[in-house]
Order: sequence, then structure tokens, then C-alpha cells
Amino acid sequence: MIRVGLGFDLHPVTADRPLLLGGVKVPAEFGLGGHSDADVLAHAIGEALLGALALGDLGRHFPDTDPRYQRISSLVLLRHVLALVGARGGRVVNVDATVLAEAPRLAPFLPEMATRLADAMGLPAESVSVKAKSPEGLGLLGRGEGIAAMAVVGVEVPA
Repeated sequence: MIRVGLGFDLHPVTADRPLLLGGVKVPAEFGLGGHSDADVLAHAIGEALLGALALGDLGRHFPDTDPRYQRISSLVLLRHVLALVGARGGRVVNVDATVLAEAPRLAPFLPEMATRLADAMGLPAESVSVKAKSPEGLGLLGRGEGIAAMAVVGVEVPA
């Protein structure tokens, strides 16, 4: 049986951190604020995986009140989520994710993001799709106040 999960994450822009998306350091004059490394792309995928198996959200498993997760790599958190999925007999089939950002332009970095995420999840490269869309100047994302990501995953589970 295939279960589907949907994930979303959003972080505000901050000047004092690097911009990490999908485990890739993207050249930018800003980063994203958050308790971990604030990788919205990895977070959205983690949220989708947890959702596919009705396991809650990232905050439940990795609360921002816990100092163990301060500035932790989101790829490490993603591996923990995968362990939860695997413990329930789940196997990730595919990931389709989109980053929503006015700037910087992400197209040159998308293949590396997909590769890093696939490697972190132990998936073949063709099982992970990463895209980027501009909010075209609309809303808080269009004003460059934050970056968001959304993801859909398929997880095979025992019937």
C-alpha cells in the first residue's frame, strides 16, 4: 500500500546565518532563522514523511525548546525521520518538493539539492525531484521576508 504525505515549512530571512536548502549552502546575503539550521526544504520533506504515517510533525519529535537540536543539520533530522518511517515498515518511494523564494535564483543549485537529499535518504537520484518557484513579488515571500518549501512523498507500507 502507498501512503502519501504533504509537508510545508516557512522560515524568516535573517542576516546572521548562511542559506541552506536541501543541504546545499546557497550563495546569498542572508540565511533563514530557526532553531536548527533552518533548511526549509529538508523540513518540508520531513513533515511530509511524518504525515504519510500520521506521526505528527517535526516540532513534536524535535522541539525547539530542546538544546540538542540547536543549529543541528536538517539532514540529520531527516535521517531520524526516516528511521521512524522504517521502524513502521515504511519505504520511501518518491519525493517531489518545491522551494518558494523571490531570491536568490535557485535553478543552478536544484540538481545538487536533489542529489544531497537523495543521498541523505538512501534513495536513487531519480526518486527525488526539487523545483523552485518565484512568488512574483506577492506577499511576504514576494517581499523577500522568508522562504518556504512544500513537499509530497509516497511511502510504501505493509498492507
